[in-house]
Amino acid sequence: MYLLQSEEYKNLMKKQAKELITFLLKNESEFSLTANMSNVDFEPVLPDNLAKQFGKFSLFVLANYTYSSIDLEDEYISFEAGFGDENYPSLVKIPYYAIFQILVDDVMLFVNNYATLGKENTEKGSKELESKNKSMNVFKNNPKNSNFFKD
Repeated sequence: MYLLQSEEYKNLMKKQAKELITFLLKNESEFSLTANMSNVDFEPVLPDNLAKQFGKFSLFVLANYTYSSIDLEDEYISFEAGFGDENYPSLVKIPYYAIFQILVDDVMLFVNNYATLGKENTEKGSKELESKNKSMNVFKNNPKNSNFFKD
C-alpha cells in the first residue's frame, strides 16, 4: 500500500491526468471529471448552503462556457462555473492529484486511486517508504551483505 501513498506515485497520477486533459483540449473534446472535494478550492468561496451540497467526491461537467474557461497550470486545472439555482459564479481549482476520474460521454478514460487517499494516509505512506529505504541502506552498507548485491 505504501507505493500508492508515495510522492512518486502521486506525481505519476498528476502527470497522467494533466496529459490526458491536454489531449482532450487539443482535440476539442468536452469531458467530465470527478474530484476529491477536500482538495478543491473555490474563488470566491461558495456560500455554506451550496458548499454543503457536495459529497466527498463530486462530478464537474466541463462543457460550454465552463469548458471555454479551462486553464491548465503546473499543479492544477481551473475553470469558471456557476452553482445552485442562482448560478453562483466561482473559479474552481482542482489539483491534478485530486482528480479521481475523467470521463467522455460516460466512458471512463482515467481513474486515479491516489485521489481516494486521505491526507493522513498519504503522510503515513511516505513515512513507511522512507523507513523501508533507510532499513535497506543499513542492510546494504553491511560488508557481510555485499554478496547479495551486484553492481
